[in-house]
Amino acid sequence: MSTPTEQLSAAGVSIWLDDLSRQRIQSGNLAELIEKRNVSGVTTNPTIFAGALSKGEAYEGQVRELAAQGASVDEAIFSITTDDVRDACDIFLPVFESTGGVDGRVSIEVSPDLAHDTEATVAQAKDLSARVDRPNVLIKIPATKAGLPAITEVIGAGISVNVTLIFSLERYAEVIDAYLAGVEKAHAAGHDISTLQSVASFFVSRVDTEVDKRLAAIGTDEAAALKGKAGLANARLAYELYEQKFAEDRAKELLAAGATVQRPLWASTGVKDPALPDTLYVTELVAPGTVNTMPEKTLEATFDHGVITGDTITGAYAEAHEVFDQLAAAGVDFADATQVLEDEGVEKFIASWHELQDTVATALEAGSAQAAK
Repeated sequence: MSTPTEQLSAAGVSIWLDDLSRQRIQSGNLAELIEKRNVSGVTTNPTIFAGALSKGEAYEGQVRELAAQGASVDEAIFSITTDDVRDACDIFLPVFESTGGVDGRVSIEVSPDLAHDTEATVAQAKDLSARVDRPNVLIKIPATKAGLPAITEVIGAGISVNVTLIFSLERYAEVIDAYLAGVEKAHAAGHDISTLQSVASFFVSRVDTEVDKRLAAIGTDEAAALKGKAGLANARLAYELYEQKFAEDRAKELLAAGATVQRPLWASTGVKDPALPDTLYVTELVAPGTVNTMPEKTLEATFDHGVITGDTITGAYAEAHEVFDQLAAAGVDFADATQVLEDEGVEKFIASWHELQDTVATALEAGSAQAAK
């Protein structure tokens, strides 16, 4: 009998872990998840690193060294996080090689403080890529208006990118166009475009959280019947858009020249509403060529009791369109909801980044005090 995670992989879904810490790397846990849970990649963000460092015995030695060198807070953060990502890349190298570079990927995010600064995002993305210096790193860039040209520029420089914080179909279409423009640029510059990989991280559970709040405020029976439906419908229509965009002539020409598709990645897949099944955003978002990045709790729930029934996306387009018609009829302004989610997403990551800076500043002070004894 195959496990649910094996069935998910067989259905064409790459399972990535939405977490990383030095403890996870050094204990052998990450290698074990590759072997026993079919994990084929990792995503990180400022919140994840803030959590890892706050529990940080594994970081004490490095923090002491950095304190002794007089490293600034941001220098210390980049030193610590790029070391973790590099080590994780090395652990995933066999997966990277066996999948022809498609999987075995580890993501690291540019500073969220730069979300509205194109040039600074490009510069930091290139710096992070050079610091990690591994073929299987993905640089995470948010899909803000300023992020879109940065995505094109970074991919054009031959660097693989994870586009994050996508909530609306309109923005997702712009993300795909930014990716294709980047591949065209890389091709013209003589880069081997077959080695370029990108994923578009489409957020799921946060959409339900925001829309369900609005449905509750509307308060009608029709609104109540739509609770918990927007996130899946939005993601399914994103996959429909992905199929359409990569079947167009522009994409087909690039694919014929050796480019790869930019895969949809389902992010924010931990279920936040206890009334919903804890594997909802996994079992109901199965389709070939997708990535599902899961917190460990969701991964373990899927392994334990996830029921994988094959493709649960491509046959559900009509139903998803109907959900959107019903949301509009009930009075939900979905465009406003997704803009709120993007703004909040950036703000939350900025808050986590500042929390990470505070954690590292405290650790550096403690390291300096110890060194002074």
